[in-house]
Amino acid sequence: MARSRLFTIEAVDLAFSNGARRVYERMRPSEREAVMIVPVIDDHLILIQEYAVGLESYELGFPKGLIDPGESVDQAADRELKEEAGFGAGTLTSLGKLTMAPSYFSSKMNIVLAENLYEEKLEGDEPEPLIVRRWPLNNMLALLQEPDFREARNVSALFMAREWLVQQGRITY
Repeated sequence: MARSRLFTIEAVDLAFSNGARRVYERMRPSEREAVMIVPVIDDHLILIQEYAVGLESYELGFPKGLIDPGESVDQAADRELKEEAGFGAGTLTSLGKLTMAPSYFSSKMNIVLAENLYEEKLEGDEPEPLIVRRWPLNNMLALLQEPDFREARNVSALFMAREWLVQQGRITY
């Protein structure tokens, strides 16, 4: 139906078991998944602030990016963390996988907790340096009050990380 440099929109004509027919529009499905990293160092979360053109503002969130062909989830998580936050991870723990607006997109985001961080920077594809911020673990949910921390995958990752950290005895409710 439409195509840009990044996206292809297609129409899907479906017939349901009750005889109803609908034509849906969606982004063309891709097998390529993405990764979002929740980095933890010294009882703090590491977040980045970067420009979000869809909102035309700077947004606070966790490092993220596409998984390159041939990369594992862990390899992509470590690479993106180095590119966007300037840290490598000694330990990576998969917290789960999220979808976003599945009525229109097939994208899948792998959520990974990164610990035992060490400084290491790789050159990324960002047009400007990203601002790295630390946020105390004992005040995680206060992020929900931040006006620039609103993106649904970030909020979901925050709760997934919080539950995992509680289960590990690192924080309490």
